[in-house]
Amino acid sequence: MNYQISSSQTNFQTAITPEELNQIIETIADGKYSWACVLILRFIGYNPLHYIPQRTYSRLMKENSPFETTSITNSQKISANNITSSINSPHCVASSQIFSTN
Repeated sequence: MNYQISSSQTNFQTAITPEELNQIIETIADGKYSWACVLILRFIGYNPLHYIPQRTYSRLMKENSPFETTSITNSQKISANNITSSINSPHCVASSQIFSTN
């Protein structure tokens, strides 16, 4: 049985760095095995979407991407601050004041 390695797979320059390996090990230790697979595929230069369903990949990205959770949290804080400031504004009129029949 002979196995031939294609020329694209013989590029050993895309080895995983020690930092990347530590990140993979931490991910596995946290029990996030699917995310570890995504990281391994990314670090060695493969597109995870060729091996993982789109829906699963999107969920994993949403759950594990620090940028998305930070931006969502910040946007929620900003909108909450805007609502609070508009409610506390002196220009804000209560509905009971609008419909009063003085």
